Amino acid sequence: MEKTTMHISLSEWQTRLPLPATDLWPQGVWDIEAMAHGSMSVILFTPRGKDYQTTHAQDEIYIVMTGSGVLVVEQQQYPFTTGDVLFVAAGAMHRFAEFTDDLVTWAIFWGPKGGEVA
Repeated sequence: MEKTTMHISLSEWQTRLPLPATDLWPQGVWDIEAMAHGSMSVILFTPRGKDYQTTHAQDEIYIVMTGSGVLVVEQQQYPFTTGDVLFVAAGAMHRFAEFTDDLVTWAIFWGPKGGEVA
């Protein structure tokens, strides 16, 4: 059984991005899983140029480490800046728009597919 990582370093994980471009992410892949335990995973997400992400099966929280912009969730706009925390329910269409070149977030996924029941 693999032991869960108890600490991750933002600066260390930033050096691992971008990953090679794909058909979905033609400007390179700007996210990488840094920690996982059970249903929880922590992703470093630093979109550049355009945010190409799609919906996710689990609930998600973004912790904005640097940068600012607008998170669009189901056509509703949520301006954000460094230090903000953003929530996206499982299955919701969302993307970052009008974001600065220095946008760095931790994205935390957890819980059952389809999200938690409120």
